[in-house]
Amino acid sequence: MLGWIRERLLRRGPVVPVVSLTGVIVAGSRLGGRGLSIESVAPILRRAFNMGGAKAVALSINSPGGSPVQSALIGARIRLHAKEKNIPVIAFVEDVAASGGYWLACAADEIVADPNSIVGSIGVISAGFGFQDLLARIGVERRMHTSGERKSMLDPFQPEKAEDVERLKRLQAEIHDDFKRWVRERRGAKLRGTDGELFSGEFWTGRRALEMGLIDGMGNLREVLQARYGEKVRLPMISPRRGLLSRVGIGSRMDEIGPSTLAAVEERLHWQRYGL
Repeated sequence: MLGWIRERLLRRGPVVPVVSLTGVIVAGSRLGGRGLSIESVAPILRRAFNMGGAKAVALSINSPGGSPVQSALIGARIRLHAKEKNIPVIAFVEDVAASGGYWLACAADEIVADPNSIVGSIGVISAGFGFQDLLARIGVERRMHTSGERKSMLDPFQPEKAEDVERLKRLQAEIHDDFKRWVRERRGAKLRGTDGELFSGEFWTGRRALEMGLIDGMGNLREVLQARYGEKVRLPMISPRRGLLSRVGIGSRMDEIGPSTLAAVEERLHWQRYGL
C-alpha cells in the first residue's frame, strides 16, 4: 500500500510551492490589509516551507517597496526557513522588485527577472507635504505643546527646519547602510559596479540588472522551473487564507468605504514611482 502511494506521488511530479509577494510593504493593517507585512506573510511562508517533498520554494515578487522594517523581517524569516529546511529559494521578479521589493528578492538564493522588469532602487526615501501656508490662508491657528524639543520634528503644519532635515538624513543613512549590507551579504561577488552606481537609489530593467549582478538570470517562473525540474513539476500557489466576509465579497465592498480611500491613494503613489 505504501509503495503504491509513493509511486502515485512520484508520478505526479516534483513540487515547488510558489509564494506570492505582491503589493506595497507596510506595517500591520495599513492599506486596508492589502499590503505585505510579516504578519500576513509569515503563515504562507510556513506553509510553503513545510510542504512535503518540496524541491525548492519560489517567490513570485511584484512589489515597489515600502517599510524597511517589514522588508527586513520578511527577508530574515525567509532565510530562517530556508536554513531550517535546507531548501533552495528562487525569486522571480514580475513587473517590479524595487526598494523593499528588491530586499525581499535578495532573501532568495537566486533571482530571475523578465528583461523588462524594474529592479533595484537600493535607497531610502521619505516624503510628505507642508501645509503651513494653507493654514495661514484660511485663518487656522496651529496649537501644539510638547515636552522634548525634537518631539515636533517635521510637523507638516510648521515651516521646515534645517536641523530637522539633517536629523532625518542621518536616520535615512543608517537605514541605507543596513540595506547595502544586506545586498552585499546576499549578492557578494556577483555584484558588478561601483557603490555609487549600485546604491544610488536608481532602478534598472531586468536586462541591465543582470549585467550589474543584481539578478542571476532572465525568464519567467513556469518556464524556468519546468526546465529545471521537468514538465510535470507542480507549482501550487501559496496565498493568504481569506476570512468568510472576504470570500463572499462583503469585505471587499466594506473596504471601499472611508479611510481605505486614502490607503489606496498611498498605495498608488508607491507604484507610480516606477511608471506602473
